[in-house]
Amino acid sequence: MKNVALITGASSGIGKELAYCHAETGSDIILVARSKDKLDALKSELESKYNIEVKVIAKDLTLPNSANEIYDKIKKQGIEISYLINNAGFGGHGKFHERPWEQDLSMINLNITALTALTRFFLPEMVARNSGKILNVSSTASFMPGPLQAVYFATKAYVTFFSNALSEELHDTKVTVTNLMPGATETGFAKTSGMDKTDLFDKTVSAKSVATDGYKGMLEGKLDVISGLTTSQKIMMKMIPFTPKKVILKQIRQMQEVK
Repeated sequence: MKNVALITGASSGIGKELAYCHAETGSDIILVARSKDKLDALKSELESKYNIEVKVIAKDLTLPNSANEIYDKIKKQGIEISYLINNAGFGGHGKFHERPWEQDLSMINLNITALTALTRFFLPEMVARNSGKILNVSSTASFMPGPLQAVYFATKAYVTFFSNALSEELHDTKVTVTNLMPGATETGFAKTSGMDKTDLFDKTVSAKSVATDGYKGMLEGKLDVISGLTTSQKIMMKMIPFTPKKVILKQIRQMQEVK
């Protein structure tokens, strides 16, 4: 396999579109997600259309040791990962004290633990050969606290700060870490998280446009890539540093209340 990208959460949404982006360059891919059927279908499509090699690993990254198992499997096959794309993640709507703890724990395991573990496993090899690129998919949610999505916003803040810190640690290497921060995007996320009936998801952008922005930013070694914001959202983002936190918290809560 050549110029291999390992992409998590690759069966749908932004992850699937990132797979198309990489395939278009004529490079090989390892697809990771829970749904083997969806991954197999994508594998067949990519291989036939782009004449590349695609491997599938069906794995639930919310489970302990799943990242270790993925790494071990890839190492046993002697595959070198040139691009690590940590895309897998999910959210959940509701007051923290009323939400099922198991769901939030799974969210933390996927959004934080799996992403961190995969980065830790593959990064030393990139540094040793002085080449490689990492793309971590965060969110514009990482700019602020998120009442009614407290854990999700907090996990994405972790991803953003973790990614940025690594980027500076690697300043004297040719390894780059890019942080992709999408706004409200047209994926299954809104329905899965219960956000599809809120003001926040009134206007969404396509997963393809977000993936294209993120992939291009990764190739260019950018620190942060913000994608998919409406004009009003861009204005709001710029005003955050100058707005009292209590006002921001109230605005975010209102945007996330179910209509």
